[in-house]
Amino acid sequence: MKKYNITELEEKLKRCKDISIKEVNPNDVDNLEDIKIDRRKKPNERVLEFISNAKNPYIFKINGRLVKIEFSDNEKSAEDCITKVIKSLYE
Repeated sequence: MKKYNITELEEKLKRCKDISIKEVNPNDVDNLEDIKIDRRKKPNERVLEFISNAKNPYIFKINGRLVKIEFSDNEKSAEDCITKVIKSLYE
């Protein structure tokens, strides 16, 4: 198992979290499909590997489009939020 500097990865996450997608140069963003993660590793090791390998673990390109992921601070799951959106579309 590779040793990760957890403090360094936490600092990277804090630094990258609040960067606006509007501030990012698309040429400086990873293509998600180019970030290689060893699927044989345990899930927590794969997360550490992704954070370590990605330039910005919150912003990347998929099919040439910039994507930013964010996590909710409330107790709702992603499934709850998606369900709410779908229900509102069909009401």
